[in-house]
Amino acid sequence: MTTTSRHPWRNACAAALIGLAAVAAHAQDFKVGFVSTDRIFRESAAAKAAQTKLEQEFARREREVEALGSQLRTASEKFEKDAPTLSEAQRTTRQRQLVDQDREFQRKRREFQEDLNQRKNEELQQVLERANRIIKQVAEAEKYDLIIQEAVYINPKHDITGKVINALNGAK
Repeated sequence: MTTTSRHPWRNACAAALIGLAAVAAHAQDFKVGFVSTDRIFRESAAAKAAQTKLEQEFARREREVEALGSQLRTASEKFEKDAPTLSEAQRTTRQRQLVDQDREFQRKRREFQEDLNQRKNEELQQVLERANRIIKQVAEAEKYDLIIQEAVYINPKHDITGKVINALNGAK
């Protein structure tokens, strides 16, 4: 009897080892890179410029909302101070005014925040689109097979975020 017929698993193990060796050889050619989107948004000149643009665009409205909040606090403090000396009708009228003023403040603050968030998303989307074009250029130029943008863990040697930020800062 031959050795292979007594131990049929040997043929399967040998085939598996040959397959693993082929996969390992191919894996050495597989090049992976990682890009931190958060870091691009924090460190790139394009993201910083977008933030400055938003601050300038929304500064006036932010001051208006803050002024309304300040007026509401002042009116509320005045009411608290004056309440003991007011008649029931005056107290009720002032409470309604405060409720209306608070409702208006909350509405304006909500609208401001929604508009700001929408514009921020638009600006960051433009930065991300530019970054993605650069990531693709880097991947093609340096022959990457895969670029990952979010990961639980990545070995720092695969992080190409710095290259992307530098290219993004250099691109206009």
